[in-house]
Parts: sequence; C-alpha cells; structure tokens
Amino acid sequence: MSSFLKKTAILIAVILLACSCAWAKDSAPKGHPKTKGWKDLFTKDLSNAIVGPNSWVMENGVLVAKDHSEIWTKDSYGNFILDFEFKVGKGANSGVFLRPRSTKEILSGLEIQLHESTDGSRYGMVGAIYDCMPPGKSMAKPAGEWNRFTITCQGDMVYLVFNGELVINADLNNWKEAGKNPDGTKNKFKMALKDFPRQGPIGFQGLHGKEQSPIWFRNMKIKVLK
Repeated sequence: MSSFLKKTAILIAVILLACSCAWAKDSAPKGHPKTKGWKDLFTKDLSNAIVGPNSWVMENGVLVAKDHSEIWTKDSYGNFILDFEFKVGKGANSGVFLRPRSTKEILSGLEIQLHESTDGSRYGMVGAIYDCMPPGKSMAKPAGEWNRFTITCQGDMVYLVFNGELVINADLNNWKEAGKNPDGTKNKFKMALKDFPRQGPIGFQGLHGKEQSPIWFRNMKIKVLK
C-alpha cells in the first residue's frame, strides 16, 4: 500500500472513530424503558444489600427507610440503566448515590437528588446532579404521588429521564476543575467530576434533613450495559 493510501486509511479511521464517539454521546434515551426481565436491584429479603439492622425494610414490594442511614448494593456497577419509582413525604430529602469509590467515600461519586422541594437551590432540586447540574425541566409530582426515574450511566455520560422527560444529559468530562461546574458556579467536590470513578456501588440515602420525612421506592430494576 502506498504512503498516500495509508494516510487516507488512517484519516478515514480517525473520522469514523470521532463520529462513533459523537453518536454515542448524542444517543440519549428518549423515554422510560420496558424493564421486563431486568434484575431486581434489591432482593425481597435485602440479602444482596449492605444495610443496617431494621434501618430499611421491604414492605409488600416497597422499600422503606426507617432511619437516616443509607442502603447500598453489594455489587459494583459501571455501565448500567437503573429504573425505579419513588414517592416522598412533605419536606423529604434523599438521594441516589452512583459509582463512589466505596460506601465510606460518598463524595467520590455522584448523587441524583430526591427531594420534595428545591433544597433552596436549583442544584439541590429533585432530579439534579447534586451541587453540579440542575435538571433541564421541573418534572416532580406533588408529595405523596409516585414518580419515575431512569438513570443511565455509560462511561463518561450520565442521563436521567424523569417522569417521561430527559432532564439530565451530562458529560462528566466537562467538569474539569475541582470545586467548579462548567457554568462557573462552585460545588463542594474536592475532585473534578472528570476524575470520578466510573464504577462503584449504588446507594440510597435514608431519612435526611430536619423534616425526617418518609420516602418510598418500588419496581427497582437494573440492566448492566457493556
């Protein structure tokens, strides 16, 4: 093969790779998936969970927090789709923890906010990547009504479909500095999100904040991606 053909072949390969990467980052979910056949995130007896005694219980298929402590998966997840429904009491404050380095290092992972109100900031409202990115649209139903989340983590990309609408489409590589968001606002993280782990356990925050209002989860399903 001539040097010209070799250079042309390399150029084509680079273009195709760039196109495939761009396509992957633009291939955001359009809605909630059908979860038939997916794995239950937690078993009925919570035997696959890291959880304190009587701190969380499964009642008729609904996971309920009884105190402030978290519940974690024993398994570690990298690329996945997590789908579940949740219902909050008035003033409730909770969150979903994604891919921290360990259950003892929560701030090394992301938190998707579960909140009845805005927590005083768009960056703390329900559906936000806490302290980093607000949802593109407010989709929360009133306290006492069931909501649905579909969270997709695929490499650097994080997506959230909230009650049928895509509200988070985040490339973690855009968070290049510790303590700073791409829009210039500050966050509490001592490490840039681009350097966060891409694999770890999944956790749920218990009764948090002054109100200690209840929160419920059901139909918690997960699908592992390649």
